Amino acid sequence: MHPVLIFLFALFCILFFTAGLRLHPFFSLVLVAVLTGVLAGEPLATVEAVTEGLGSVFSRFAIIITCGSIIGLLLQATGGMSLIASDILRFSRNPLLALNLLGFLFSVPMMCYILAYVIFVPIARELATRLDNPPVSTATSLALGAIASFNLVYPSPVIISAAEELSANTDRLFVLGFLIAVPTSIAGYLYARRLGHIETEKVASVQEIPTAKEKKAEIEINGIDTYKSPAEKSGRLEAYSPIFFPLILILLKTGFEHPHPALVFLGNPNIALLIGVVLSLFSCRKLGLVELRTLVEKAVRRSGVVLLDLCGGGALGATLAMTGAGESLGRFFLQLNLPHILVPFLVAAALQTVQGSRVVTMLIAPSLLLPLVSELGLPPEILILSMASGTFVISHVNDPFFWIFGELADLKPSEVFKSNTLGGALMGLVSLLLVSGAYIFLY
Repeated sequence: MHPVLIFLFALFCILFFTAGLRLHPFFSLVLVAVLTGVLAGEPLATVEAVTEGLGSVFSRFAIIITCGSIIGLLLQATGGMSLIASDILRFSRNPLLALNLLGFLFSVPMMCYILAYVIFVPIARELATRLDNPPVSTATSLALGAIASFNLVYPSPVIISAAEELSANTDRLFVLGFLIAVPTSIAGYLYARRLGHIETEKVASVQEIPTAKEKKAEIEINGIDTYKSPAEKSGRLEAYSPIFFPLILILLKTGFEHPHPALVFLGNPNIALLIGVVLSLFSCRKLGLVELRTLVEKAVRRSGVVLLDLCGGGALGATLAMTGAGESLGRFFLQLNLPHILVPFLVAAALQTVQGSRVVTMLIAPSLLLPLVSELGLPPEILILSMASGTFVISHVNDPFFWIFGELADLKPSEVFKSNTLGGALMGLVSLLLVSGAYIFLY
């Protein structure tokens, strides 16, 4: 079967299994990965691709996701997240935009938009409760802000390899990328705000929306918020240190060209977040050992669900890559008689849709386009930013972030499609229009 048909078959099967039959995402993804490999005529290679895809994702995200889950739940239990949310409300007139800015500012220095989201999403959840906003709105604003800078601003891992391969002017690339990323991020914020309004109106049409006080009471009944009195709540140092001390370590590591070996070790995201867990355990010491152990076990179980979905996406991505679907889609777009600036965008979008990783997309796309650089006639900076715009579309079930976004924000897959997938697609189109404008007026 042709690789493009295999890709379309895989998408149809995933939608049928997850939305139609409502099977667990992990089982659906692994099953489709196996079917995809068999249809490609590579059953033995499929087994290897599935296990390698599972293992690579688990090794990259297991510690980060588990630590982020523990830190978030423990700080919520001691009132730390409530304190941080109160500070954001006190100092920001627009908390939803502040979340977008948090994601935008930290994803590139941390070299991982997923890590920025994992660290800050507990704050987004708390703000959703305090503001009577749908959780989908705050989570989307944070996530789309993080993705905007990570996809477009040099020296993000998405941009840096393409800049080297295509010999781009990095100073010009940074300025252009930043100027395009800012309005693209704002477009994500506006989409998140509109999404929140739609969800609020939908809920209001069928039932009365609970107030922040009622939500708080429900949280306490469910055993998530366990502090009993103001004396047991975290102070600002205990509330902020589990989040921002690991963040400082990571930023210090990336901020030096030749960091000290000790800083390389401590600034590794896995180690930094483990330190954050230790600090959050210290801040929860007043809860007692039994309560603390219960909370940690709950956080680990929650992260296990996230990791299973992530690993399923990794298995599918590895299998689709094995079939050559991405390369076939890319070559198809290259053969169409399209405006030249659309070609790198569509090639990157096709690769992103097939294999799910933005970094991998930007590792592969430049090599596909390199033979056509002279024919396209685009400046390297425009070529790179057009490709980077394509990495916004389309995030779906084989993208690890699709599952991280939904699980940590307690959203259903259908809600993730409406927020993360459609929001990212909108930002990709906005970014492409801005890149096209920069090409027309600046070159």
